[in-house]
Amino acid sequence: MKLKVAILSLFILGFAATADAQGQQFPELSAFRSYKNINSNISIPVPTVVELELLNEFIERFDFAVLDTTTKSFEPYYFKRETLVNEVPVSTITRPDTQNASRINDNDVRTYADFYLPNNGLGTVQIVLTGNSPITSSALTTLLDANVSLPNSVEIRALVNGQDRIVVANKRMDQYTIRFPQTTSNRWTVTFLYGQPLRISELKLQQDNASRTSMRTVRFLAQPGHSYRVYFDPDRSVTIPTREAGNISSAKDVFHAINFPTLNNPAYTIADIDNDGVPDVRDSCVSVANADQQDLNNNGRGDVCDDFDQDGVINSKDNCPNNPNIDQMDTDGDGIGDACDAQESRLTERYAWLPWLGIGFAGLVLIALFILTAKSVRVPEQGDNQP
Repeated sequence: MKLKVAILSLFILGFAATADAQGQQFPELSAFRSYKNINSNISIPVPTVVELELLNEFIERFDFAVLDTTTKSFEPYYFKRETLVNEVPVSTITRPDTQNASRINDNDVRTYADFYLPNNGLGTVQIVLTGNSPITSSALTTLLDANVSLPNSVEIRALVNGQDRIVVANKRMDQYTIRFPQTTSNRWTVTFLYGQPLRISELKLQQDNASRTSMRTVRFLAQPGHSYRVYFDPDRSVTIPTREAGNISSAKDVFHAINFPTLNNPAYTIADIDNDGVPDVRDSCVSVANADQQDLNNNGRGDVCDDFDQDGVINSKDNCPNNPNIDQMDTDGDGIGDACDAQESRLTERYAWLPWLGIGFAGLVLIALFILTAKSVRVPEQGDNQP
């Protein structure tokens, strides 16, 4: 028994080491949290469409990567989502109003609604989700466009028996999915407080009372004797380079792959586009490195990407961060803009070598005076009349 456990452990470790090496070879795979291995021993004599079932997997974002581990190339895929026969249709309005509010729940992560940041202070938006009939839910998932930080905080309210109840009290938002006690309501109000521009792709209430009549599956064309690794559940939008795809969505002769275990992707790294060690979802400056996360005015934007003087130039690129100067004029080239440079007219600042030239010239004058003085002083010699 111990020998079997040891062999199984070595087998799993071998898969993990291989997955980690492939993650280094293909940086795109670092976005995915999980994968399933489809081994080469599946019995297909000719190229065949394989359909992998994702039974009870919790998946926030429906992007996938199908890696042919034999040829080290990515295969096109087709994702078939389960049908929810009694999912309640949801309409969306926002306060303040945005024309793109419907994009928040159109089941397309490529579209989004923008919520702009005010010139001063934090931004606030209320998103009202209204169902045609009551929705029973215990989770809300917020998907964002690429390179967008999560809002600072979230509050969720539900209209229950004519009363506006707080389901989630105002709390810091540090993950995409917020869970709460199961609640039934046909009107939900989600309030976000944000310190950076907010761009929401999808805002989804998990409908606990919806019936699931089919499974979620991923299809791809497999070659005989090849092995595959299907990556899923990324924490950000990913573009995977693939070759031409056949008509795999309507294929009839399909090999159904079931009961393949889910494994954690050892190559997974949480998104951090500015490489400052702070994940994008919690970064006060997503695109500008600020490991210290300093935020002197506590507005949710780190000081390096804030704009204290409101001139449209962020502090880290502003040569006068406290004085408006959109032209960034710097006459003397000292890195301090004219708008805040008190010594702009001094030649010694414009020409840094001038003080040294002056010191050198003064030194030469002193030496010359010393020589002249020495020559003018006569030293008495022997034989001179003494007084």
